[in-house]
Parts: sequence; C-alpha cells; structure tokens
Amino acid sequence: MAISRYVGARVRRKEDPRLITGTSLYVDDLKLPGTLYVAFVRSTYPHARITRIDPAPALQMPGVVAVITGEELRQWVKDAALGAGEGGENGAPRVDLLAVDVVRYVGQPIAAVLAEERYLAHDAVAAVQVDYEPLPVVTDPEEAMKDGAPQLYPQVKNNIGARWDRTSGDVEGAFAQADLVVKQRFVNQRLAGIPMEPRAVAAAPEPLVGGVTIWSSTQAPHWNRDAIAGVLGLAQSQVRVIAPEVGGGFGVKIGAYQEDAILAALAWKLHRPVKWVETRSEHMLVTNHGRDQVVEYEAAVRKDGKILALRANIVQNLGAYPKGLYLPGLTGTMAVGCYDIPAVEIHAVGVYTNTMAVGAYRGAGRPEAAYYIERMVDLIANELGLDPVEVRRVNYIRPEQFPYTTATGERYDTGEYEKALNRALEVSRYQEWRQRQQELRQQGRYLGVGMASYVEICGFGPWESATVRVEPSGAVSVYTGTSPHGQGLETALAQLVADELGANFDEVVVHHGDTASVPQGNGTMGSRSLVVGGGALLMAIERVREKARRIAAHLLEAAVDDIEFADGKYRVKGAPDRAVTLAEIAHAAYGGSLPAEIEPGLVATDFFAPADEVFPFGTHVAVVEVIPETGEVKILQYVSVDDCGPRVNPLLVEGQVHGGLAQGIAQALYEEVKYDESGQLLTGTLMDYAVPRAAMLPSFITDKTETTTPLNPLGAKGIGEAATIGSTPTVANAVMDALKPFGIKHLDIPFTPQRVWAAIQQAQG
Repeated sequence: MAISRYVGARVRRKEDPRLITGTSLYVDDLKLPGTLYVAFVRSTYPHARITRIDPAPALQMPGVVAVITGEELRQWVKDAALGAGEGGENGAPRVDLLAVDVVRYVGQPIAAVLAEERYLAHDAVAAVQVDYEPLPVVTDPEEAMKDGAPQLYPQVKNNIGARWDRTSGDVEGAFAQADLVVKQRFVNQRLAGIPMEPRAVAAAPEPLVGGVTIWSSTQAPHWNRDAIAGVLGLAQSQVRVIAPEVGGGFGVKIGAYQEDAILAALAWKLHRPVKWVETRSEHMLVTNHGRDQVVEYEAAVRKDGKILALRANIVQNLGAYPKGLYLPGLTGTMAVGCYDIPAVEIHAVGVYTNTMAVGAYRGAGRPEAAYYIERMVDLIANELGLDPVEVRRVNYIRPEQFPYTTATGERYDTGEYEKALNRALEVSRYQEWRQRQQELRQQGRYLGVGMASYVEICGFGPWESATVRVEPSGAVSVYTGTSPHGQGLETALAQLVADELGANFDEVVVHHGDTASVPQGNGTMGSRSLVVGGGALLMAIERVREKARRIAAHLLEAAVDDIEFADGKYRVKGAPDRAVTLAEIAHAAYGGSLPAEIEPGLVATDFFAPADEVFPFGTHVAVVEVIPETGEVKILQYVSVDDCGPRVNPLLVEGQVHGGLAQGIAQALYEEVKYDESGQLLTGTLMDYAVPRAAMLPSFITDKTETTTPLNPLGAKGIGEAATIGSTPTVANAVMDALKPFGIKHLDIPFTPQRVWAAIQQAQG
C-alpha cells in the first residue's frame, strides 16, 4: 500500500530486518586481528585499603600478556581519573580508572588482565593476589549523613555530595490554616537497568592520526570521545568513538565508565586491539543503578482536597562515586507534579555510600517525584473520604494557566491534564470497576482501582545537530548527533525527510553513533531524540529545500518565488504539471551545469537549541486483584493515556509506551537491588533479581490526547520515559486500594507476594 504522507503513519521500523535476522553489528561481533581480551580484577570489599597487588601468578599462565594496575596506568595517561562534572556540595570527587589506594564498593576495578583468549583472561583474574585492610562500611544514606559515620572521601563532610533546596510561597501560613496535614515516609527502591546487551567496549590504535578508535555500547558517543580524549591527553580529533547497534540502554549507558577509558588507554599504549564485554553478573555489580531514595512528605490540605502547601525531605543514595549528582534536584524540581500547589519547602541531598553508583535510569528523578506526589494524592483522598479522581481535579493546573511556573521553579510549556484524566476514566470504564469492586468485596475478593496523573520534563538541550545530504541519485543521507539504542529513530527521521523533502522513504539512510562522520551531538537520553534531534533535522531540511527550490526554478525557467513544494514535488504555482522531483534536482545539483550564482551540491548542517524543556503528561488507570492467601497481585486491566503532542509514528510510540509500562510496573511489583549491611550485593544475578516475564504483564490498552508545544518545530513532546513515570504510582495506588479493607494505608514498593502477605497477616492480628 502506498503511503501518501509518512508523518503520522504506522510505518514499520527500517531497523528491524537487520536486527531480526541477526545480520547487524554489535561491539562483541567485532573481530579485529590480534585482539587481546580484557577482564578486570575487582574489589571483593566494599571499603578497604589496598596493601598489595601481586600479578605474578597470573602472568605465569600461558596466553596472559599483561596485568595492568592503577600505578602503571597512571604513568601512561595524562589523567588517571574520570571527572564527574562540576558541582556537588563539597566538590565532586574524581574516580580512579583503576583503584590504587582505596576501594569504595564491591566490584570496583583494581587491575586489568589482558590475554589471548577471553575465558583465559577471566581465569587469570582469579590468580591475581590482592591484600586488603578493611575499612568501616556504610550502605544506608540516612546513616551515612550522621556525624561519626564512615567517610568515603575526606573532603566530603558527612558524605553529602549534593544539595538542592527550594522554599516558595507561604508554607507556614498554609500549614497553619490547613484542615488536614497528611504525612508519609516513602522508600523508592534501588533498581538495575538490565538492557538486553550489557556494556561492551573494543578499542584499536589509529596510527594515521596517532590516536585511538573505540567501539562502545553507549548512548552518547561524543560525550565518551571528549572524556577519553581528556584522559589520554589527546585532541578530540584523534579519538573516534563508534556506537554500532546498542542493545538497549535505559540511561545506564550514558557517559564514559572507567572501562571505556581503560580500554582506550590499553589499545593506545600497547598498539593492539583490545575488547571487554561485561558479564551479566558484572552488570549487576558495576553498571550504575537507579532510583534509591528515602523521603519524608507532608501536605497541608483543605477539606475539599486542595493542597495548600507541600514539605519534603529527599535523601538520594549516590553510591560510591558521583554518577547522578543531579538526581536530588531533579526530583525536587518535579515534586508538585501536575498540580497547582502554591507553596513548597523542599530539601534534597545526595549522599555517598559504599554501594555501586546511582545514576540515570529511565526517567531519572522524575519517576520518583511522580510516585511520591501521586501516592500523597491518594492518601489525602483516603483521609478525607473523597474519590481520588476528585482530589486530582481540584488540584490540576488549568489549561489557561500555561505557560505555568511551579512553586519549585520549573516552567511548564502546555498541558490539558483533566482532558487526559477524562479520557482514561472513559476508556477504563472507571465507574463500572468501582461498582464491581464493591460487589466483589462482598464475595471475599479484593480488587483495587488505582490511577496516577503524571507530568515529566524532557527534551533536554542544550542543542542537537543534523546534516542532510542529498546524493546525486536523489537518495538522502541523514547524519544525526543523537544516538538511538532501540527507539526506532532511524524510521521516524526518515519519515520526516520523505514528507518534508520529497525523498523516497526507502532511499533515506540515517547515520548515527560515529563521532567521525556525524556532527557534534549530545546523544540519546531524556526523551530528547525527536524533540531536539528532530528539530535540528527539520532546520537542515528547510535549508536543503530552499536550495532545491532555487535549482528547480532554474530547471523550470521560473522565478524562485513561483516555486512551491507540494505533493512531494517542486512545481510552479498554479501549474502543477510543470514540476521536477528531488532526484531530478539532485542530478542537476551535481551535474556541473548550474548557473554561477548557485553553488554545486545539495547538503546542509544545522543545530537546534530549544528555548526550554517540554512537559508531556498523561493519566493511567490500573485494576488489580490481591490474593490474601498468597499475597499475589494480579493485574486485571491497565489503561495508559499519554500526551506527547503530535506522533510522527504511532507504532513507535506504542512500542515505547509498552516498554515503559513494563519497567514501571516491574518497579511496583518485582524489582529491587539489595545490599546487606556489610556492603555485599545480594541480587547479583537474574536468579536473585526479578525481571518480569511477558506472562506476568497484561495486554495494555493505550490511548492518547494531543497537546502541542511551541518550543520545537514539530510541536512534539517526548515519550520514551513517560509510561515508566506514570505506571509505578498507578499500580501502587491500585494495590493499596485493594488492601484498604484490611486497614493498610501504605506499604513500600515493591509489592512482592511476601511483603503483601505479611502485611495482611499483621493487619489481621
């Protein structure tokens, strides 16, 4: 079937044939002659001094080429530590590539073993002897803040590495006049990313420029290039980073890890290719975790449910080094959600502990904020005996208030929150479920109906780039600074080119993930690829299209002002039969017969810097049943209504929503990274860490509203993280609604069968 217009159509992904057939390229598929395989000696202690490293037993093993320690690495590179950016309460400590004196978490790399064969390298790791002097350990961020707690860094007092405070409005007055004050402590547990492909790095010397080429499963190749160039003391033009296929990221593949820089240094210094592929157990240990906050919330409330003021104290576990210093502030910034709350007092801190670093994970700070405020709204409704729907209605920011600056200082662009709520209530048959819930309770069945309304911040700048190059045949090559890892961006960008330039969709090739061939870029994260990257593409398309009009005018012997682009062709206004195609224009652009005033070629590069972030939103509704005898939670229905503005490809949007729902629901019901008090990881394999299977999730019902933004040329908002943000509080509210007959007001997630069963048993006395 021919598609007359691609934007808005359910176009199948261009990426899928090569992925489904296994004919594409991941880092581990690289086979470079002479490759050495790298494995890491990692700390078995969460906090200790290193007193001795003896590589001799490993070096005696046949096929082992070298064992590199931190002391040796320091002699090779300009800077043996990765920076974490500026900021932080006491300055951000730098992270040794290989620990030299002190280890601060289990899994921290101490030495790199290089061998001719992968499994030999892993065997040799066990032969390296390391002696430790144990140091006191702290894993609880609230304990780590106290005077006298073990200190991870001498310069970081009380282990507080980040601080964010905001007071706005008459908080004291609001609490004084409130009809009700609702308080609750929340725990947002630690999660692991679990992309299908773990992290992987390969590196090879590049003698022509005296540098190095790195292949990395990363979300931001240019960021890695810049960090590695700094470590090696090379110019950025001497370092090339390539992200081939990236098998998922969810935020945990943002930024250079120690392994990226170490592999680059090894290849550069030893003049041989090297490769390291993370094992799944290593992933659980040393790829950044997500979430892990403890908060105290209290709301001043009027008897009609109106929230007058909000107080919050947020404690973010940063782990052992600064990967997510921005998380406390991001949670604080989004603390009011989609509600018109006039006064806030919020204090947020990030605290170092002897655990793996916490950083970005699908939503990064926003799922936490949405969970807290949406649980608070339901708690308020319960205390006042009101329907949670009505408490939300009375607190929503109204459409006429936009652009709206929240009490936390964030400027929301556009929103119609009640419209999404009404659609979700209609699609889910909310009132029917409420009636059925009462009937089933009389039969001893415990159904819960829960909802959440969310708003999230995304489309982060500061800019993104795109190059559009029309080839002599009329085919189009697009080079984007974003770097997708499964979202289908190649398809969406090709749809834009087909519609806006008149190109053949099948002849549009989107290039990304290579710092040597694509413009400068900021990668893929924060639901920014289409919002910001698409904006840059449209600007570049516009420049190419304008030149195409000039060439068309020459070919058609018409004035430029008389040439219009319509129906995929460049034609004379009022005379649609006088027209040329993009292929004909491209042939002329490279044919050598253009007039002197038109330069050859048909290519443009542009950068788009958005004026601000965008704020997608939505409302989700879930119906669950709790089985008291086992504590099991069954999801009977899940409805997701999301507003991300215009949808370039509804099929891609649905895919992102489905994946986001799976991850958000999994946080509510299943997933949790656990350490014991001594700092040892208890959930180090997928036998210990519960990832949901397809049979554990329902068939989702998805719907939409559409609210545009004026902040980018597409009018679009992001969708990659939205469903994750909305789904965790939705399921949590549904489960707590099911447990209401037992008098249980709050449980911390995840709602594992054991936790739910124990709560019911305790409530029944």
